[in-house]
Amino acid sequence: MSALIEFKGFNKFFGEQQVLDGIDLKVKPGEVIVILGPSGCGKSTLLRCLNGLEVAHSGSLNFAGRELLDKGTDWREVRQQIGMVFQSYHLFPHMSVLDNLLLGPLKVQKRERREARAQAEALLERVGLLDKRDAFPRQLSGGQQQRIAILRSLCMNPKVMLFDEVTAALDPEMVKEVLEVIQGLAREGMTLLIVTHEMAFARAVADRIVFMDAGRILEQNPPEIFFTNPQTARAQQFLEKFSYVAAPPKTTQTKELELP
Repeated sequence: MSALIEFKGFNKFFGEQQVLDGIDLKVKPGEVIVILGPSGCGKSTLLRCLNGLEVAHSGSLNFAGRELLDKGTDWREVRQQIGMVFQSYHLFPHMSVLDNLLLGPLKVQKRERREARAQAEALLERVGLLDKRDAFPRQLSGGQQQRIAILRSLCMNPKVMLFDEVTAALDPEMVKEVLEVIQGLAREGMTLLIVTHEMAFARAVADRIVFMDAGRILEQNPPEIFFTNPQTARAQQFLEKFSYVAAPPKTTQTKELELP
């Protein structure tokens, strides 16, 4: 199967500091990639480059057969196919939940309102928030707002979803409800790239773990290998900080989520 996403010799600088160094990464359709590594290693920058929020300096980035680093790339169109959810929810506070969900489909994609609303309400029902469609963001918990942020991207019918530490700003009791939504997308075969520090979740949901340090990919392996037999001393050092490492691996077939 050909890659949906492919980085080749990909480099990114902030001033004189190189934050991505020779990244080579292929992602197949339907694959769930979890990117792990210490803070500041380039994980979030990699996602932001894929979504066009950061500009690369050299190398190649191919998506669905298109070279995205070409000067003529229409990033507004690309972002309709590559959804991204951040730590902060970025919901419009003056708009209801339903209006937040419909803004992109109606204004950007020019879709028919009845069809777009039916999709939005179906997604709300799926995550148990249909009764909140007329609520405003300030009336929702953090976990509910983050689930709405995920649905807002899904309403654009993307081919890929990027998740950048989406539980980092949540209270611990709200984390599981958000991760369960992402796990559902994985079960349905959506292509996902996930940056997270939730090790149990990473182990349960990933098809492949990509471990980064100092702007480089040091290893790529299935979770059962990465968590039980890391191939680099740096990955071993990283994993020793987490108590989840000794837990038995989950099967990639069921991808059932169990969090403490």
